Amino acid sequence: MLVENNVALQALNTFGIAARAQRFARLRSEADLADLMASAEWCVPSPTAPVFVLGGGSNLVITGDIKALVLKVDIPGKRLVEESPKGWLVEAGAGESWHAFVAWTLAQGWPGLENMALIPGSVGASPVQNIGAYGVELQDRFHSLDAIDLQTGKAFTLDAAQCGFGYRDSVFKHTPSDQRSFGLAGRALITRVRFLLPKPWKPVLGYLDLERKMAETGIHAPDAQQIFDWVVAIRRAKLPDPAVIGNAGSFFKNPTVTPDQCADIIAREPKVVHYPMADGSIKLAAGWLIDACGWKGKSVGNAAVYEKQALVLVNRGGPAHPCTGGEVMTLAKAIQTSVYERFGIRLEPEPVVV
Repeated sequence: MLVENNVALQALNTFGIAARAQRFARLRSEADLADLMASAEWCVPSPTAPVFVLGGGSNLVITGDIKALVLKVDIPGKRLVEESPKGWLVEAGAGESWHAFVAWTLAQGWPGLENMALIPGSVGASPVQNIGAYGVELQDRFHSLDAIDLQTGKAFTLDAAQCGFGYRDSVFKHTPSDQRSFGLAGRALITRVRFLLPKPWKPVLGYLDLERKMAETGIHAPDAQQIFDWVVAIRRAKLPDPAVIGNAGSFFKNPTVTPDQCADIIAREPKVVHYPMADGSIKLAAGWLIDACGWKGKSVGNAAVYEKQALVLVNRGGPAHPCTGGEVMTLAKAIQTSVYERFGIRLEPEPVVV
């Protein structure tokens, strides 16, 4: 198993931040990881000798060169595991593109992931973040995953309950020291993920943007492919293509507040965008809060707030003069302070900062 030294990571993170990995290995199979762990190049992950698992690099802010051994997960594969009256159980290798996988399931006639079209990143990274969009989260379609313990080398399988999914959260973002007995941050490498796409299929159309598409087109009973096409069009109109303008997608989580807190904000800001949740809480649109504070288009160095969507921070320097992770985080902290001072709400970043 080849371990490379001093590898450039600029092309491997969608923000396009220039940084290097002191040691780097590309994994195309579980056997590659087993060979690496059996070699002299391997060191058992620990606070003093960690490894860093890199998927699609789409939810990542790199603030400097990475001293850990970087494991780039490129495990391929897509298949139907089984079909039953409950639905289609489908599996993908961790290295598969998420969007390409969603498109593939629809092409096979297996709907259910269409609301999450065009989310950047890899299939293996999707459970870590519990990705979601337009009323559907990964946990709604998740069945199980396979992973390898980076300390013992043993393979294991987790179901949804064991993954501890929350809003843009899972056990893969926590360590046991975070008071979670099953935190797996830095401990597990996901190799394959399975999804149960339910029968009968039911469209999820509750979001305003999708309601607008129905009104514009006159299509009030769209099929899964139509929803997929709408979501792709909506996202392309709002969000910059990382291949053109470096970014990490939505930078902040949408905060949730109590009905009383929401009523207080509405009394001061009647146009605040908000959504009632099943548990009685209210979700606020973080992009609206940031926009209301006047951040669209503003920058720190070559890191800037996207002028079309305040929830997205972008790399204005391009490949030749990229922003630094420090500039991104300085801008993010200034936005957090501004929103807190105006609304009393603390925004939480989505990306992993390393």
